[in-house]
Amino acid sequence: MKPTIAVLFLACAGLQAQPVRLLFEPANTKVEYSVASTLHTVHGTFALESGDVTYDPATGKASGLIVVDATSGDSGNGSRDKRMHTAILESVSFPEVKFVPDHVTVHEGAAAGDSVLELHGQFYLHGTPHELVIKAATHPHEGRVKITSDFQVPYVDWGLESASRFILKVADTVDIHIEADAKSVHDGV
Repeated sequence: MKPTIAVLFLACAGLQAQPVRLLFEPANTKVEYSVASTLHTVHGTFALESGDVTYDPATGKASGLIVVDATSGDSGNGSRDKRMHTAILESVSFPEVKFVPDHVTVHEGAAAGDSVLELHGQFYLHGTPHELVIKAATHPHEGRVKITSDFQVPYVDWGLESASRFILKVADTVDIHIEADAKSVHDGV
């Protein structure tokens, strides 16, 4: 092997991707939900408490924790929110909804640097883990990453009480929409 080719090969081997750490900014993150019913679709929000995820591009392995404050759920209707917190989420007993990622699959996006991710992990609702794959679009910009995601949570199948009452039929799944802002740290953590 010629010396210049050997040097090039060794240099490229040293450029292997390092783990990436994303530190989510709760103040700049929106967690919105909607659930259909016979009368209308209910829309509301939750607050992100924290998010810290590390991903190794070489292996796809992920670790970390994303926590949403279950007590912050707000649909703008006090009586509906009271029922949501006491009978369905039981947010006094289970104040956090968590996602613990364990693997990430990356698909390159259409725009330069953008990607579509599939985050596999455990989604904790009522303290019980449920396997979930969350698809998310990412857009890096100046050391930060904008993340958007839409997914469904089958809350009734996962053991929570249905929100349906008498003649009011409410869907057994909740649609979640997230717009997150995270700081990207490439320091080999």
